[in-house]
Amino acid sequence: MRLRPLLHPLAVVVSVLAVAAALLVPTAAGATPITVDQAIGRQNGASATVRGYVVGQPTATTTVVRSNFPSDHALALADSPSQTATGRMLYVQITAAFRAQWGLRTNPGLLGRRIDVTGPLGAYFSHPGLTSPTAFADAGTSPTSTTTAPTTSTTTAPGGDYDDTYYRNALGKTGASLKTALNGIIRTNTKLSYDQVWEALKVTDQDPDNSANVILLYTGRSQSKTTNGGDPDDWNREHVWAKSHGDFGTATGPGTDVHHLRPTDVSVNATRGNKDFDLGGSPVGEAPGNYTDADSWEPRDAVKGDVARMLFYMAVRYEGNDGHPNLELNNSVGNGTAPYHGKLSVLLQWHAQDPPDAFEKRRNQVIYDNFQRNRNPFIDHPEWAATIWG
Repeated sequence: MRLRPLLHPLAVVVSVLAVAAALLVPTAAGATPITVDQAIGRQNGASATVRGYVVGQPTATTTVVRSNFPSDHALALADSPSQTATGRMLYVQITAAFRAQWGLRTNPGLLGRRIDVTGPLGAYFSHPGLTSPTAFADAGTSPTSTTTAPTTSTTTAPGGDYDDTYYRNALGKTGASLKTALNGIIRTNTKLSYDQVWEALKVTDQDPDNSANVILLYTGRSQSKTTNGGDPDDWNREHVWAKSHGDFGTATGPGTDVHHLRPTDVSVNATRGNKDFDLGGSPVGEAPGNYTDADSWEPRDAVKGDVARMLFYMAVRYEGNDGHPNLELNNSVGNGTAPYHGKLSVLLQWHAQDPPDAFEKRRNQVIYDNFQRNRNPFIDHPEWAATIWG
């Protein structure tokens, strides 16, 4: 029997060092990039590095916008910077660790740049895509310019990165499928009593500049937490989805869901009543910036998007599958006691006009952490509104 000769010790050291060096090279720089067309044809879940030009942000299966980017959550790649056919694009998810550097709302100058992205190839927005990326890099640059995902998330933004955990069953879906998936995620929440709502609102809507006060929704006034009650200048619990629209009253569930309950001046709440939301009307004297007529209410500009996203949440959370009414949005006003709320086309405009701000994001996080253990997905993923209703 012939024995294989032993390797020289120096050769062993060199071999080990070579392997270690290979493992330390960031994936985006070490792998041979494939084209976007190749990536579209390899939707098998395997990881790859894709090289392409940033041509916009996908907001639905067949929609990619090239300006006024709604968020930092996704981008589209193509083999040509002038490509307009969505069928020739790869949709790339951008998780929280990469959004500050590679999100288009924050970095619109990325449009037209050629980049490398590494991650598993699989459907996103029901379209050929790359999800849960591990690295981004400028194409052709040295390994030191590659951005790789940290071992643990370092983001401190309200909402954090819930794509890989909380929202994992919704990623890549659109339309009715996305709505159904989100309902399955957000309906498994802790429910409050109507009395518990008082104390919750004192935390969720706390004035960031004065911890003794809350901010009132329609007036924007900072008011003492202790002045909750029924007198005209007190604050009370406003059902943004009017509780008569579906006739759920203050029942545990839709009637006590803090995602759409907000502190509001008592008399202003009474003036709004159960009106749908729409443009126009006469100024509301006690709440400058708000307008109303016989059947609709227009809130001040600073909370138009907040109102829209609260109604989007309600229409997804309450689907009639857990003993509660099936709430739906429509394009009407004067919906009365029917389980509908409008006006959808205007709400979508307000949603785009007034994106989530720090107050709204903090509120979403506090509800998740301290009270209901569920989230408003349209604060975390504003692009999903157009995906479902656009």
